[in-house]
Amino acid sequence: MDGSAPGRSGTCAHDHQRTTPSQVGRSRARLPHTPGYAGRMSSFVHDGHRLAYTEHGPADGPPVVLVHGLLFSQKLMTPVAQELAHRGYRAITLDLLGHGRSDRPPAMQEYSMAAFGRQIVGLLDHLGIERAVLHGLSLGANSALEAAVIAPDRVQGLVIEMPVLDNALMGCAIGFTPIMLTLSFARAPMQALAAVTRRIPTGGLYFADLLLDVVRQDPGPSNAVFHGLFFHRVAPTQAQRRAITAPTLVVGHPNDPIHPFSDADALVHEIAGARMVRMRSIVEGRVLPGRLVREILGFLEETFATEASRSGRTRRNGHGPVNGTVRTLPRRAREDR
Repeated sequence: MDGSAPGRSGTCAHDHQRTTPSQVGRSRARLPHTPGYAGRMSSFVHDGHRLAYTEHGPADGPPVVLVHGLLFSQKLMTPVAQELAHRGYRAITLDLLGHGRSDRPPAMQEYSMAAFGRQIVGLLDHLGIERAVLHGLSLGANSALEAAVIAPDRVQGLVIEMPVLDNALMGCAIGFTPIMLTLSFARAPMQALAAVTRRIPTGGLYFADLLLDVVRQDPGPSNAVFHGLFFHRVAPTQAQRRAITAPTLVVGHPNDPIHPFSDADALVHEIAGARMVRMRSIVEGRVLPGRLVREILGFLEETFATEASRSGRTRRNGHGPVNGTVRTLPRRAREDR
């Protein structure tokens, strides 16, 4: 994909009323906020591969796409997605290619950070979403940055949690090389472990489910993901990052060589107007997410309010959406489930 969005030339099939930030707080009753809530699971085909996603919250809520980290599934982002949905946002979690319920091709050339960015834009095309806030964690953070470079007009804002940039390269090489060697040369034991763990039921403890999702994967495609990422660029270039204009919230933390705080700090200085949230540790955002969620909610409310104000000015000038509605792209006719 070259930055133009496929499918955008079709005529618009539906008008949806925009949910404003002031309405978000009144939408709490729309979605039961329970740990077992699975959302609306579906899939679509992008570049010949099936990608899985889950929608949480009202279909007419302000859209936020959440993208997981390396080898994890979209379940990693489910607690934050549920919190956003509970407050009236349309929170969509995506399994990137090679992860979760999405297809897992064994060829390393299928995997790159730019390809992951195109998959995020493809999800927006599939759902008929003109613009969305993208929230990515680690691998998902870099993928969101790629999406912002590929299709800047589709990105309303960015939440970049634990980015992996220049200062992380040595830590990644040291940390990931043993994993790649294990996946390459201990395939039989890894396949046996995966077969055993697939018999263990999920749906109980959140962190246990996350671990099971990782160890029950076929080691072949997982190894292809690592090799594909190592043979392509890790993130957009510094010049490309400096050109990003979307409102950006960067989340960093100390004492992590894979996601060094210096990378998060550098990104804040590269993207004009970006803000920083410093977490206490790598696990705070997952174990005690309250502070992170509050920061994200404040950022989302401000970002969508700015967009609503901009749209209002456009209407007064005789252009853009009219009568308080926003025009969205039609959902593709074929639903792949």
